[in-house]
Amino acid sequence: MQSMNRRHFLKSASAGLVAAQTGLSWAAAEKTQELLPQKVVDTHTHFYDTSRPEGVPWPPKNSSLYRTVLPKDFVALKKYQPVNATVVVEASKLVEDNQWILDVAKDNPVIIGFVGRLTPGDPQFRQQLKRFAKNPIYKGIRVNHNLVEPGLSQPRFIDDLKFMADKGLQVDLNGGPVTLDAARKVAQQVPDLRIVVDHIGNVVIKGDEIDPEWRRYMEALADQKQVFIKVSALVEGASRHRPNNVPADVNYYRPTLDVIWNQIGIDRMIFGSNWPVSERAADYVTLQKILVDYLQDKGQAALDKVFWQNSKVAYRWDKYPGE
Repeated sequence: MQSMNRRHFLKSASAGLVAAQTGLSWAAAEKTQELLPQKVVDTHTHFYDTSRPEGVPWPPKNSSLYRTVLPKDFVALKKYQPVNATVVVEASKLVEDNQWILDVAKDNPVIIGFVGRLTPGDPQFRQQLKRFAKNPIYKGIRVNHNLVEPGLSQPRFIDDLKFMADKGLQVDLNGGPVTLDAARKVAQQVPDLRIVVDHIGNVVIKGDEIDPEWRRYMEALADQKQVFIKVSALVEGASRHRPNNVPADVNYYRPTLDVIWNQIGIDRMIFGSNWPVSERAADYVTLQKILVDYLQDKGQAALDKVFWQNSKVAYRWDKYPGE
């Protein structure tokens, strides 16, 4: 609450000065004081085409998400601030769907990176990785937690992650709060590998009530400088606690975000939406505004690092569209 009061005081004082200097109303002057990121890269979107003859393995046909979702739909989406670039994360288990996204990216410059889906430890892994990574859009792979834990004791799995690190690629890890602990273990065994934990570890968000296990895992990552935390799925985390009333006010999420900010800090937090999955909990404007509001009193540098600069370090994307 102290942080919110400080932000309100500074914003009000600044707005009062602007109003006096310009003749604007106090409310209009206060609005002009809002800090915004200079660019935005959404590091977590999903695209798929349910009309393909072979169909899609995800989402299932009985899901509200079961429809064709393409880059043009993302571009047309109403947003709080313009988002001109995205990193796509593959949810399909089909190896050839890695190529499908790469083909889609050819005609859609909004896609500046792609996190594919392959299985480290599989006999075909390196051959497949070499094939797809020839395309500079291919930045790494996502691995679910259920594969990471057993993989940590398998030399071939670890060797494949080291192979990725040598190639300058990265890995997204997806799963529950224990995924944070898995990221720590992977980082210790493969210290040169860039690791991104998706969806802040998919913790259930309950306002002031912080999951103690999740907090402990997050604290243990404080010194793991190659581990990034993707600030995505906030509204989904809240929806698991309040399914019929997902909060839009940043103060509901502030205690959770404070843990991440205090332990991970300005250089390793990155923005992602998890769209279109996120729309089951809240619209894009809401999820984007929550993080903008949280970072307001952290300053312009924090907004730019979280919304685009850190993603360039994590995913090594080359060029922002239009530049």
